[in-house]
Amino acid sequence: MRSDSRWPRSRASGRHLRRPWWPRHAPLQPPSIEWALRIATNPRAFDRPLSADEAARQVEEWLEAPRAWAAQPSAAFDDVFLKLVRRYNVTAGLMTDAQLAALAVDHGVPLISTDADFARFSELNWINPLTVDD
Repeated sequence: MRSDSRWPRSRASGRHLRRPWWPRHAPLQPPSIEWALRIATNPRAFDRPLSADEAARQVEEWLEAPRAWAAQPSAAFDDVFLKLVRRYNVTAGLMTDAQLAALAVDHGVPLISTDADFARFSELNWINPLTVDD
């Protein structure tokens, strides 16, 4: 999908943090950061994609937000991840979803995504921001 719009710098650092369903601390997971950078710099996604520097600065702004932090796997992550893989028979394209879900479960925080594939993980507190009343 092509769009003429660019990511407003204030969107992630302000508007969403005021939503009542937004967690007290918003973890940004490494795969999500990578995807954001890939999308923001992709000329197939935007008519005027961000430069690598602009996209990196946007991520830095997100990480500097008062409630944001970069989620990293704890010592328990591998156990949580492999339990999800086995319990839900996760293969191929859903492996990254299991990784993201495991990080959120590992840290006891909700995962906010519009991707309905996360509904399969009953251990996960999944929030779809498009279906939540403000």
